[in-house]
Parts: sequence; C-alpha cells; structure tokens
Amino acid sequence: MSNYITGVSTALITPFKNGKLDEAAFAKLIQRQVDNGIDAVCPVGTTGESATLSYDEDMRCIEIAVEVCKGTDTKVLAGAGSNATHEAIQMAKNAQAVGADAIFSVSPYYNKPSQEGLYQHYKAIASAVEVPFMLYNVPGRTGVDILPETVKRLFDDVPNIMGIKEATGSLERTVELMAKIPELYVFSGDDAIDFPILASGGKGVTSVTSNLLPDIKSKLVQAALSGDYKTAKAINEELIDINKVLFCESNPIPIKAAMYIAGLIDTLEYRLPLVPPSVENMKKIEAVMKKYKIVGA
Repeated sequence: MSNYITGVSTALITPFKNGKLDEAAFAKLIQRQVDNGIDAVCPVGTTGESATLSYDEDMRCIEIAVEVCKGTDTKVLAGAGSNATHEAIQMAKNAQAVGADAIFSVSPYYNKPSQEGLYQHYKAIASAVEVPFMLYNVPGRTGVDILPETVKRLFDDVPNIMGIKEATGSLERTVELMAKIPELYVFSGDDAIDFPILASGGKGVTSVTSNLLPDIKSKLVQAALSGDYKTAKAINEELIDINKVLFCESNPIPIKAAMYIAGLIDTLEYRLPLVPPSVENMKKIEAVMKKYKIVGA
C-alpha cells in the first residue's frame, strides 16, 4: 500500500480544562505539529490518557485531528485499543468512519491473553476496517508481549496489517522482527532508542518528546531515513537528557508538565488516577527544558 505512514509521528497529549477535553487547545497543539514537519499525529494513545477518556471524548479527539490535518501532509494514526475485542472493533470502525488515515491498537491489557488470543484479537479488529493497521506492543504497561511469531502470522494473514509500534525497549526484538518479516514497518515506541531502530531499518517513530520538540524530532527522523546517520545520531544524543526526564514518572505525567511549563497548554490537568509530578520532579523537568529551544512556546 502506498498510503502507509512513515517518518515521525507524535503520541499526542490530551489537554483538559475544568475536567473536560479542551478542544481549542488540542486543535492548536496539532496545528503546531503540522507546522513543524510531523508526518503523523497519534490521538488517543497512552500519552493521550486514552484509558480515562470517555468513548465520546475519544472519538472527538480523532475528529479534531482529522479536521486540523485535512489538506496537509500530516496524517492521522488513531488509537483504537481495548482489552475487549468487540470494543476495539467498534473504535477502529468509528476512527475509520471519521477519516483516520491509519489505526494503531495497543495489545489487550490486564486479561493477559495467550499468543493465539492475541492473534485472534488483532485479526478481528484489523479485518473490520480497510485502512492500514499497526500493532502496538508495550508489555511494560499491558502485561502481555506480542511475540515475533505472532506478528508474522498476523502480517502474513491480514492484508492491511502494515507494521508494529515496538515499545519493548529491546533492540534485539527490533532486529528479530525485521529479520523474520523484512516488509514489516517497525516504528520505535521508545524515544531513547529512535536512532538505533531507524538505523536498523525501522520505518518511523512514535514519539512522546515530539509533543515538545517536533522540529528537532522531525530533523532526526528525516536524517536517518535519508541515510544521514551521522546527523541523526548527533540529534539523538542531543535529546538524551530530555528523553530521560520525560519518563521520570509514568508517561504522560512529565510530558504534560513540560508542555505546561513551556506555555503550550494553559492548564495542567490530569484524570485520576494520574496526578501532577512531585515538586522535585517538576524542578528536574524545568531544569532540563532550559537546554532546548522550544518552538512556538
């Protein structure tokens, strides 16, 4: 498929105001991503606090992303994950209906299905839509790991499954996936190792850091994909400190705080059980941010 997404995608935060989705702020954040060369935005993923969004809020976030990106080069890679397969199917269908260019779906959390269960789950969701579909493997959060053999079965059996957002943090896993399934689009799901994954043949990244630094992240990925590994490596190393501090507490607590410190969102609100970072960590985030130029802030 020529409409497969590559390059840098941003795992968008979801801004709240007085407990509700701040639609105007969300649209503004997406416009900033578009203006700074981001290839795709990812509404309602982990970073978007999808676990505490209502179904209507979830859909509204995807609609806003589609509205803002319409007529631009930036695509919408929408989240549609659940630990109930029927729910994930409905979410994927609705995301497609409102105009998402592609869908990514986190592995089912809490109920810990077998590899056969994962295969059946993803086959059912991806088969319910026509748009390109990405698996999303983040065992540190979900308690279940989509093994390379299962990824291969899915890639071979379901035509629109194009790739995987790989967030195990393991380079060995990435190398194995690309050796077993050369045509698979592997996206780095861990900011710290974007460069080595791209240099190993990865097709893109889904970044938390690019919420804050879309221009720098875009340059890194463009350099790597064009074979300029020296530049890409240098940028990746320049981002070590910010990548590290943005995971000093559970994502998206630090990135949302950083966006607030930068003045990119007016209110710092989370949905319980997430709460703002500790005073100590807030100071750490602020100190590290001083090392970087934040565009549009």
